[in-house]
Parts: sequence; C-alpha cells; structure tokens
Amino acid sequence: MKENATSIDRRSFLGLGAAAAAAGALGLAGCAPKTPGEAPLSETGDSAPANNAADWLGVEPEIAESDIVETIDTDFLIIGAGTAGLAAAGAAGDLGMNFIVCDKATQVPETREYLGGVDTSYAKANNVTIDRPKLLNELTRYASGKCNQKLIKLWIDDSAEYVDWVTEVMQEQGKEVMLDMPPAHSTGGTDYYVPYVQHLWEPSYVPPMRNDVIAERLAGQGHDILFEHEMVKLLHADGKVTGAVFSTKDGYKQVNAKNTLLATGGYAANPVMMRALQPAAVGCCTASSFNPTCTGDGIRAGLWAGASKDIDAAPMIFDRGAVAPGVDAGYEGDGENSVFRGNIFQENIGSQPFMKVNRHGQRFANESTPYDFICFAANYQPGGVWCQVYDSNMMDDMLRFETVGCSRVVPYIEMGMTFDEYTAMSQESGILMKADTLEELADLLGFAGQDKDNFLAEVEKYNGFYDNQVDEDFGKEAYRLSAIRQAPFYGCWFGGSLLTTIDGLRINENCQVLDPELNVIEGLYAAGDVSGSFFSGNYPEYIVGVACGRSSVEGRHVAKLLAGAVE
Repeated sequence: MKENATSIDRRSFLGLGAAAAAAGALGLAGCAPKTPGEAPLSETGDSAPANNAADWLGVEPEIAESDIVETIDTDFLIIGAGTAGLAAAGAAGDLGMNFIVCDKATQVPETREYLGGVDTSYAKANNVTIDRPKLLNELTRYASGKCNQKLIKLWIDDSAEYVDWVTEVMQEQGKEVMLDMPPAHSTGGTDYYVPYVQHLWEPSYVPPMRNDVIAERLAGQGHDILFEHEMVKLLHADGKVTGAVFSTKDGYKQVNAKNTLLATGGYAANPVMMRALQPAAVGCCTASSFNPTCTGDGIRAGLWAGASKDIDAAPMIFDRGAVAPGVDAGYEGDGENSVFRGNIFQENIGSQPFMKVNRHGQRFANESTPYDFICFAANYQPGGVWCQVYDSNMMDDMLRFETVGCSRVVPYIEMGMTFDEYTAMSQESGILMKADTLEELADLLGFAGQDKDNFLAEVEKYNGFYDNQVDEDFGKEAYRLSAIRQAPFYGCWFGGSLLTTIDGLRINENCQVLDPELNVIEGLYAAGDVSGSFFSGNYPEYIVGVACGRSSVEGRHVAKLLAGAVE
C-alpha cells in the first residue's frame, strides 16, 4: 500500500461510512404486506396473526395527473445511484441503451470499495482457485436454504467479468486492482469456507472511488444522474410496471419506462420498519453505519405494486458500536424519530477476538466468530451489550489473530499504525477505559459487588485458558486466545453497528421481481439491498465482498439482459 494513503485508508478501513441518525419513514399508516406463507389481509388491513399487523407499509400515495409538472419517456429507468444502480448504468452506457438514472440524494453515495469476484484473472494470476460448488453451498448454508441458489450462482458465474470491467475503468484513474489474500487458517472454532474473493482498487478509499468514477464516465457519455429525485410510487397496473413518479424540487415528475430497476437500498434508516421486521437486530445494536437515504422506499413501492418480500430478516451488523458503560442497545425515542444511543458508528477493535463479558462480568460466547454472532448472542444478555477487555500487548495479539475482512488490521500494523490511531474514536469520546490494575478497570467499566468479583475471576480463568492453549468454555482457537496480565489494561462496552438490511423484494435469477404467487411482475427488476432471495438471517462475513459483488453483478446483469447482451 502507498504510504501517503495511510491515514485515509485507515479511517475508511475502520468502517468510515455514512454515520448519521436514522432518517424518517414516509406514510407509515396502513397494513403489513402479504407474502407467501402469511395469512391474507382483511379489508381493514388487519391479518389474522398478531405479528403480521406491523404498521410500516403505509398506503400507496395517489398523485393527481394535474400535479405532474413534467413527463419523460425512456426505455430503462434505474432508481438509485449506488452500487447496484451504477453497475446497471455503467453497462447500459456501454451498450448504448436509452436510460435514465434517478436518485433522491444530492450526489453519488459513498462507495464501499471492496468487491467480491470469483475466479477472476487476478485470482488466477495468484494461483487462487475457488471451489464453486462449495461456495454455492456455503452461501446456501448461511441462508439456511432460504434463498434462490440460481441467483447466487449468477454472482459466482458473472462476477469475474464485472471485476474486469471495473478494473479497466479504475485503471483510467490510476488505480490498480488488488486481491485480498490473508493467511489461510481456521476461523470461528468451526469449519467455515473462507475463499479469496475480495478485490479492491489501490489506493483504496482515496478519491476518486468506484461509484464516482462510474458516474463521471456516464457523464462523459452524456448520461447525467437526476439527483434530488425521490421516488413516490411506481406506475403499475394489471401486474405490469411502467415507470415511476418522483418528488423533485420543481414538483412531481413522471418517468414512463418500458423497464424499471429498483436499486434503492435497504431499510436500515427506517426505525419503524426495523422495529417491525428486525427486532433481533434492534435489540443488539447501539450505533448506525447506514446510508441515511436507505429508508425502504423501493421495498414499499414494490409491495404496493404487488411484489412479495423475503419473510425472514437479514441484517448486516458489525460488532463495533462502542458505547459508555450502562448504555443499553436498542432505539431511543419513538417512531420515525428513533435513533440508536451510541455516537461511535464503528470502533474497529470491537471485531477483534479478545475476551468479551456481559454485565455480570462473565463470558457468554466464543468471541472468534463472524461479526454478527456476538451481537445476536448479546440479545440473550442484559442490555444487549458486552464488554471487551485486553492488555498492553494488544497489537501483538492482533497480529496473531489475523482476522479477515475489514477488521483485518495486520497490514496497517505493519505500516506503523499505533494503538492510539486504531482506537481514536473511542479514546476521543472517553468511552475506552484504561487502568493500571484490573480492579481499577472493573470499577471504570461499571462492575460492582458480585459482578466485579465475577469479572476478576473470569479474567483469571481466561488467562489459564491462554496458558494451557485450550478454551474449555467455548472452544475458541488457541491462537485466538490472549493473556490479560500486562498493565495498562483496557476495556470498552459494545453493541452492534447496523450497516444495512439485505432482505428485500423476492426476485428470480434474472432479478425480475416476483408477486406473492412467485409470478414475474412485468417490467420490474430489483438489484442490491432492495432485493432479496440471496441472504437470510445474517451476512456471510467470511465470504468477504459478496454483498457489493452480488449487488454489482445483479445490476449489470439486468442492463445486459434488457440489451440482449446476455449469452
């Protein structure tokens, strides 16, 4: 990595993203959607089971024809200028399609630079071979089978071509691709498949970034993105979508389109939807890392147009929401004004497998697991939070831990990054506690009475596990154990940091949106986090880059399909 990129890379690597309070949801008065397996809704919008009565969908707005100030016709309407939308637009631009891109933001959203691709030319150059059937079945296992395997296979089969395209585009800006290849080892106390699929373009997280480059390329081709165009509803009738209506600073604008792609993201910034659909995620999160424009607009509009949605939740949560002692996970406030209580959106050291205890000072899970495992486990602990503890040897410990994904800190330590740099956010906020003795640390962390005795005993027992290189309680790998003996000692409380939601509208392998009977809704496609059918329950963290990879491939596939360029 380039030395002059260290500071920006580090901050971005630590999860620097759209840190913002949850944005408000629109029109949340009405009924829950009907999806396959749910009871039908009554005429009043109430369904028989109580858990289907969540009041988040709202009623589709009615826009009078006289209120439309402008009407535009196009062949292909792309709603959303993020990862999936710009991948679609990039392909559409190269293929000479007649298309329009609309986004409710004022600019292209921040780019998640890492991108997963299978059996790319860069993997082959590094003698990396991916076991494709194993990868397909590993992703299916993560989703407990609640997925469309043909859709997953689309990413596996088409991702190398997209990585090649992006690399050519990025090379024009002086950026070169790098295949992320951490040392191979067992991870998480069990047999996870950890393939090398993550690609990034160096220097990473230094402008111009991928989405900006694609947007500039589109502008050079004469395709400007229509910003400040907030979708109000889709145009639909008789099982067919024919465009959308947008709210703009000039009034309502209608775009008629032969085909429409929803690429509007998930609903992490909609606390009403989150409370209704993702109670487990809300119960263990303390911080926000999501794009504040991701309020579920596309999902609600799709449902109003007759679509179906994944039944089970699938959040993307990182274990990095550092908070002060005594702060509970979950929202503060009511309705659309609810916000998570923490103001540190991601403190990356939370993802390191140091000892973690609950408010009673006791370990409760194997700390060496995918990011969201400890978060979900915290739902069964007081306050939905946990405390992480380590000593002054933490940097050497992290070199040995060698985690994967964006928690991987080894390259940055080797570049000279210090502990103070690595934990700058929690130190600056006064949330990271430091003490010369474990007794003092326990006091600073809020442990008292029996809980303090439990904490001190737990540290002593954990040190014994390190000495014997066996975790007798939870089976953590020996190399992921660490001693807590060398002063000064450190501790910090954590909850989850919510990045996005990845359960959305059901789609088939061509990204066509499906109705409750799983029939295709003509003219309507979905890609990225607004779409479902790929993940369920959690984000497969050890298959690093799969989220951006599948979003990009899905968006690109739709454009190529409509242009007749799919083989």
